[in-house]
Amino acid sequence: MPGLIQRIKQFARSPQGRRTIGEARRAASDPRRRAQAQRLLSRLRSRR
Repeated sequence: MPGLIQRIKQFARSPQGRRTIGEARRAASDPRRRAQAQRLLSRLRSRR
């Protein structure tokens, strides 16, 4: 059974993984999405 990292690499090389990575890059370049992600991360960090 492949490890988690190996499975992530395998997914990233697949067509679906490449599509997902492209969508994430486009979302990250949008200033509103970037701010939304920063708010979410700060909320998650503050819970610990």
